[in-house]
Amino acid sequence: MGEIIAAAAGVFAGTNVDDLVVLTVLFLSARASGRPRPWHIWVGQYAGIATLVAVSAVAALGLTLVPDRWVGLLGLVPMALGVRGLIGAVRDRGDGPPEVLTAANAFAVAGVTVANGADNIAVYTPVFRSLGVGGSVVTCLVFAALVAVWCAAASWLGSHPRVIEVVRRYGHWLVPLVFVAIGAVILVESGVLGQLL
Repeated sequence: MGEIIAAAAGVFAGTNVDDLVVLTVLFLSARASGRPRPWHIWVGQYAGIATLVAVSAVAALGLTLVPDRWVGLLGLVPMALGVRGLIGAVRDRGDGPPEVLTAANAFAVAGVTVANGADNIAVYTPVFRSLGVGGSVVTCLVFAALVAVWCAAASWLGSHPRVIEVVRRYGHWLVPLVFVAIGAVILVESGVLGQLL
């Protein structure tokens, strides 16, 4: 049980580092302009993450048709996303201006969360497929708790502009590296590499 909780926390943190930046910008906007309201951010974030988890769970159920010994190949998806992100970070060198986010209500915040986290589905799907029902429920509970932690941290960060600048500066490297690591863990722990070799 402890291993599942730790793994779920690692997967959530790794796939939502970029989301922390988005939430922080939203909280900065809320403080500066009054829109979106803080409760819109909280509700929208929960709705967005719930949508991503639901889509991933349905996709994982569809994978029951695939033999277990080959499911680990799905680790190539987050790995490919990570490599693509690293290539993009090298090309851009992270010196472009940050994208301006606007969201006026909880629905818009949920939309931003889903759009920003669509790649999370590629990571969550093989995780849910490998855990089974019990592990997936525990993982969802960990995710729900960590959404609150993320919102609280972003609210705090949103009051410290220097902190958000540091996260913006290095986030474009951190997120792809975490994706590569998650993909590698899925490939190794599934034993699929042994099947191929």
